[in-house]
Amino acid sequence: MLEIHHDKYKFLGLNIAYYRKKSGMSQSQLAEIIDISRTHMSRIETAECAVSLDYVFSICDALNVTPRSLFDFRD
Repeated sequence: MLEIHHDKYKFLGLNIAYYRKKSGMSQSQLAEIIDISRTHMSRIETAECAVSLDYVFSICDALNVTPRSLFDFRD
């Protein structure tokens, strides 16, 4: 991930965590649904790694949210 985009990944991760918790799902449960490790899921939520759009779309499907909701970065 480019350092100039780190804040955007951080907000994306926070939104993923928010909607995951809102749905009552654990990191392990979401990771299993989208076929990644719990560690990878944690790294996505904490912006320790970049995430592909394929996984973003899978996360949206699993959480029943739109991509727009995950990319709605509040100030």
